[in-house]
Amino acid sequence: MVRAERGVQMFDYMMNEKQLSLRDEVRGLVEWVPRQMVLDMDADKIKFPEEFMREAGRRKLMGCRYPQKWGGREMDWETTCMVMEEVGTLGYIFACIFGINGELVADAVVQHGTDEQKERYVVPTLQGKKFAAECLTEPRGGSDFFGTTTTAEDRGDHFLINGEKRFIVGAESADYFMVYALTDADAEPQKSLTCFLVDRGPGVSAEYIYRLMGCRGGGAGRLSFRDVKVPRENVLGEVNGAYAIFNTMMIPERLGTAAMTVGAARPAVEIATAYSSRREAFGHTINEFQGVSFQIADAVTLLDASRAMVNATARAVDAGVHPHRIRRMVSETKKFVTESCQEAVHKAMQVMGGIGYTDVYPLERTVRDLRLSSIWTGTNEVMSMIVAGEWYREHHSRAGEAARDFEADATAAMEDEEKFLGE
Repeated sequence: MVRAERGVQMFDYMMNEKQLSLRDEVRGLVEWVPRQMVLDMDADKIKFPEEFMREAGRRKLMGCRYPQKWGGREMDWETTCMVMEEVGTLGYIFACIFGINGELVADAVVQHGTDEQKERYVVPTLQGKKFAAECLTEPRGGSDFFGTTTTAEDRGDHFLINGEKRFIVGAESADYFMVYALTDADAEPQKSLTCFLVDRGPGVSAEYIYRLMGCRGGGAGRLSFRDVKVPRENVLGEVNGAYAIFNTMMIPERLGTAAMTVGAARPAVEIATAYSSRREAFGHTINEFQGVSFQIADAVTLLDASRAMVNATARAVDAGVHPHRIRRMVSETKKFVTESCQEAVHKAMQVMGGIGYTDVYPLERTVRDLRLSSIWTGTNEVMSMIVAGEWYREHHSRAGEAARDFEADATAAMEDEEKFLGE
């Protein structure tokens, strides 16, 4: 068995010593994971990898950008994306669970929660002692955030939550849930929802566990909330203020997704590279044929372009670029990277030929897993809507700024009658 070097594609020349050290720590976690755990998760024999999450927590690898007092390392988004890529090489579901706990739910509490909430939820989550899940999608709506029908009735010192959420990773095993619910049906959409931290307990149940095409072993299911009593101190942020939380969560959801997708695609390209260097046909190893080597070249280019886009967006977030521009960059990064990585894996399988379509190699699992990437955390069609809207906003906001009139750089630019654009 040929073991491919997993580091050859990383932008290690852009990392400082602290980042390189953390990268090696994450690789240690990746090496630690037993082969059988990977196989048993894909076979749904393991419903949720508690052992993996406990080990990640023991090694203090989650939430590296948070303050040390809550269990982080006070690093940045650029470093976080490196961590997510490395975890992704294990398989997409490992990165999904790792990210939901340490980079999404914990992020929401760090940014919007009270110190008591951080102590109660963030610290044990990053230690791998508590498991979290985000509850946004509902049976009657996916990308329609404001279409939430789960309700939370204000009872003074507590709220009573009723409703259903679906496609919830960790539905079966999470200790607590970050739940979006309707608290003011008469208010405008952006002021109608509240976010809660809901402990698993009476009234919370996993009604159905999905048999997924890929990304198995994460306990994804439909959750039911029936008269769930939630203390008022478990409101995350402000009552009717969930929109602010939702907006900030788009960064870890979509940028994190992009980074881990690069990681999940890497092994497929590396396996195909090694295979084509050994496989012989017509008296030559098949990498000597351009029809094969060009497929690998294109796949590597797609991965490098994806990684560069992730890195540029991460730097923009770290630099505090305007939220509207970040919203565009994060959305276009999620769309471009997930589609590019799926194409890279497709090319890798094409190089492998028929054997790549079997379970002799893990490419078939990677293909199944990565199909999720362009669907979850907002479909790529929604990403296009956001990119278009934000780009036009930027364009119109620049109207009147002093700049060269590029439209005038044409021979017949002054033929105004030919530029009729309507009333």
